[in-house]
Amino acid sequence: MAHWTSKSGRARAAFIRTAATAALLAAGLLPGPVQAAGEGATQAYTDTIDAGSSLAGNYLSAWVAGASRDTSAAAFFYREALRDDPRSAELTERAFIALLVEGAYPEAVKLGERIVAKQPANVPAQLVLAVRDFKAKQYAKSRQRFARGGKNRADDLTGTLLSAWSYLGAGNAKKAIETIDAMKGGEGLGVFRDYHAGLIADVAGNVPEAEKRLKAAYDAESRTLRMVDVYGRFLARRGKIDEAKKVYAAFDKLLPRHPIVVDAMAKLDAGKPLDSAVPTVAAGAAEVLYGLGAAGNRQGDELAGMIYLRLALWLDNSNVLTTITLADIYDRLKQLERANDTYEMVPATSPMRRSSDIQIALNLEQLERRPEAVEHLQRILTTSPKDFDTLSALGNVYRSRKDFEKAVDAYTRAIGTLDKVEQGHWSVFYFRGIAYERTKQWPKAEADFRKALELYPDQPLVLNYLGYSWADQHMNIDEAFKMLKRAVEQRPTDGYIVDSLGWAYYRLGRYDEALRFLEKAVELKPADPVINDHLGDVYWKVGRRLEATFQWNHARDLKPEPEDLPKILEKIEKGLPDDPKPAAAEAEPNKASGG
Repeated sequence: MAHWTSKSGRARAAFIRTAATAALLAAGLLPGPVQAAGEGATQAYTDTIDAGSSLAGNYLSAWVAGASRDTSAAAFFYREALRDDPRSAELTERAFIALLVEGAYPEAVKLGERIVAKQPANVPAQLVLAVRDFKAKQYAKSRQRFARGGKNRADDLTGTLLSAWSYLGAGNAKKAIETIDAMKGGEGLGVFRDYHAGLIADVAGNVPEAEKRLKAAYDAESRTLRMVDVYGRFLARRGKIDEAKKVYAAFDKLLPRHPIVVDAMAKLDAGKPLDSAVPTVAAGAAEVLYGLGAAGNRQGDELAGMIYLRLALWLDNSNVLTTITLADIYDRLKQLERANDTYEMVPATSPMRRSSDIQIALNLEQLERRPEAVEHLQRILTTSPKDFDTLSALGNVYRSRKDFEKAVDAYTRAIGTLDKVEQGHWSVFYFRGIAYERTKQWPKAEADFRKALELYPDQPLVLNYLGYSWADQHMNIDEAFKMLKRAVEQRPTDGYIVDSLGWAYYRLGRYDEALRFLEKAVELKPADPVINDHLGDVYWKVGRRLEATFQWNHARDLKPEPEDLPKILEKIEKGLPDDPKPAAAEAEPNKASGG
């Protein structure tokens, strides 16, 4: 999900890798699965995990769990180890981080208090305690903790923004905005100043200041979903419905059919009100933490991202994008069970609920819980039988399990729901084309690939698949070559696309050029059986027959498709026959294309 663009992203990235992140990473835990239930989340593990019989056993188990990205188990074992050695500073810090990532806030707070008693400048511990104080509306105490949490407080984005919101909580809106405007930093921080100053002014009831600041922030970040929704809702609440519609419509052109935008536009068209995206002081502080968590996620700093997102949810869970971003981290880390637990936290009334349910189903498929995956999607279709996204997801599920006939049916049903076919629909034609091709219905496949390119010219995946298919069938060689070269220009490090161009050269009989691309493709995708098989073929043609046999044996060992294995075994035994004439002569350019 896109949250912030590159300019502000650089500013946030500079902050994310501060002493706070260093302290989090120093705790010795890699980012891992998190219990979505919130407070006391690790309790369920006491029923499924047996504690070690010694301090060393629990410590080692915790270390292994952390290394394998299972922070739930790590939290359990560190807690058990602490019972044996409650004075250990190292165990305390490691358990603190693990419990915080778990969302086990009361336990994390207790350990945080123990840490700051000995290390008053410990950044993560002071941050957690400051959020605890903020949540309790002890705003002055919260600000004091921000001051103790870092030496360069003027440059501390988190402390400055949260302090500003604490001033508003204490009833001093003027001081809140002054605190933000005094924030030091380059051009990249300007959007944060305007954004949070605008939000503070809005909550304080200062409409002119809120409008001026939010407009400035929107003008700088008009391609950002959260900014669009915040500003669009503000305009709608001020009665500027047409302007709000334009804001949402502009983003819809950039990223069509996003559920939040679709829902907002439908409500505006129906004359229904849009609530404020950030209505309270707590929601404003949570917005700060959400933004930092999203930046951590995008910059690959998952542990810091999870910490900030957990703290945001602790303060206020009204921003559903916080939950979605947390789930997205688990998806990316392949912690699919935890991702699904987190998606389940999305309220049933949220426009993001259906997307969450679809992702749950796709994760169930990856977890090989295949009946559940289909059942989950079918439940959605029971109430929304013409939902394009759900039908497309069902097609993807069937395609992933190579049930291509059912995939074709699902994609066809999805396409049938469209009143108007737009650029964003290219992928459903592309995927249906693949399913048609795999069921030996080439004319229909070719038509779908052409339609996908009509909607999205130069789309590299489509160029690759269609160009490769033509080259492999000795059809439209000239056009296939142009497509494959264009695809490689766009994705020069994609092994599959580089392989396709190499294979096209091979089919033309231009073996030296084929060799260069196929060797590069194997470097990029060394574990792919098809690419290794292709390299074996070209080695044979250039007289490197021992290397060819080696590549074919390697392709065999990489578990190729059942229909490909007999061909590979035959080549290992007999090699390739000599060409009666060059492949280029056999392939008549632009011969019958099939559609």
